[in-house]
Amino acid sequence: MDQVSDRALKGHNWSRNQGVALKPDWFEAVGVNSSAVERRAATLTTRRSVKKEYQAAWLVKALSCIDLTALAGDDTPERIRRLCAKARRPLSDQLLAALDLVDAPPTVAAVCVYPTMVATAVRALRGSGIPVASVAAGFPAGLIPLKLRLDEIRYAVDEGAGEIDIVITRAFGLGRDWSALYDEIAAMREASGEAHLKAILGTGDLRALRNVYAASMVAMQAGADFIKTSTGKEEVNATLPVSLVMARALRDYRERVGIHVGFKPAGGLRAAKDALAWLILMKEELGAPWLEPDLFRIGASGLVTDIERQLEHYATGRYSAGYRHPMA
Repeated sequence: MDQVSDRALKGHNWSRNQGVALKPDWFEAVGVNSSAVERRAATLTTRRSVKKEYQAAWLVKALSCIDLTALAGDDTPERIRRLCAKARRPLSDQLLAALDLVDAPPTVAAVCVYPTMVATAVRALRGSGIPVASVAAGFPAGLIPLKLRLDEIRYAVDEGAGEIDIVITRAFGLGRDWSALYDEIAAMREASGEAHLKAILGTGDLRALRNVYAASMVAMQAGADFIKTSTGKEEVNATLPVSLVMARALRDYRERVGIHVGFKPAGGLRAAKDALAWLILMKEELGAPWLEPDLFRIGASGLVTDIERQLEHYATGRYSAGYRHPMA
């Protein structure tokens, strides 16, 4: 099923990743020098500095790549409706005017919720063009029978989810049982139908960077449209070293297959400076196409608030109080 994308690198024109047969030789012999990865990751934010109007532009770009997320046990339909209102208009009218964005107000990339909240979010976002993403497949642990995980995916799609964020069985990665992991993700890809599939690797649970690289490659071979670091529930979530390894896997897959697969860090990204760090990583390792929401997402909720505050500081010279930027 090898394929080459002939679509332009702009807009919402990306081809789906149809995947390839499992090819362990693409990753089994790949070693990862952890010290070198950490040194490279540490230079990302020291070698580049984004200031003033350029920083404001990068923060608006980051805002447009956020999967605005509500994954709490006390989520209610009303909370989801408020979250969707924020997704439609994340910046105030006054701030839009100050940034000269009135004619092209940014929105977030998607709203991510539990399956039972998908229908509420779909109704709240109708006409906005913002897709609804749903976690599924036994999120966050994934430790329920595969049949139930597939049923949950189908339920979310039937409710209107256009994107599905699935979790893998981490035991397959820890045991390097790549055939089992491939079959699991391929089955989830099929259950997702036309919805884009984001494979959450739970990198904090995979322990070794070598496992992270291999799991990334297996997920892409199985047809994942995005690879994602974390559920946000692990002890260790998105980090720059792990993201660097995943970015290298994305680049290697693109060179072998010709398909662009997306990347989504999630968990612990709360400050505007975090968004800038991951944008720099994408730009340096993968290039400008991975600065667009078709190929880059940030899973977050509170991050929107800090981006707002930083943009208001740029526009007015003052930091506003947190209560001026309510989330949900």
